[in-house]
Amino acid sequence: MHAATHREFSDVPLSASRIEFSQSAVTGHDGLMTSVARVARVAGVVGTGVAAVGALTYIGVADPHRPGFGFPPCPFKAITGWNCPLCGGLRMTHDVLHGDLSAAVVDNVFALVGLPLLMAWLVVCWRRRLSPAPPLVTAVVAMVVWTVVRNLPGFPLVPTFTQP
Repeated sequence: MHAATHREFSDVPLSASRIEFSQSAVTGHDGLMTSVARVARVAGVVGTGVAAVGALTYIGVADPHRPGFGFPPCPFKAITGWNCPLCGGLRMTHDVLHGDLSAAVVDNVFALVGLPLLMAWLVVCWRRRLSPAPPLVTAVVAMVVWTVVRNLPGFPLVPTFTQP
């Protein structure tokens, strides 16, 4: 019996048996999600939502345009002196939360327009079961181009920073 069992499983690739094991840990024998997995999933979603609301509240109440905002400076800018692709993103978010879209465009038009478009493209890929590689590769290339362009001398859209 042991030899027959061994022969049955020796034809199954190791990766397939791992996938089957991980799925059986989350679902019951009937394929439905177990209550423990459901609670863990809901807790993860709720925890992520609470963290996002807390972060947005902090960014909306505190002013990232002023020194002493309480957020560490951009390490890319500290090392290179260049604005990274997301520099100005916190200020942009603050401006959007306060309804000041023109200031948000100046702070980081790339993040303001690009991140929602990237998320929409990823959702379309996910729903159609397509590879997320094209949107991610496009995003990386766009970030590199944006980093170079926004750091050219005389580029008009520079993140705002209010002096005390």
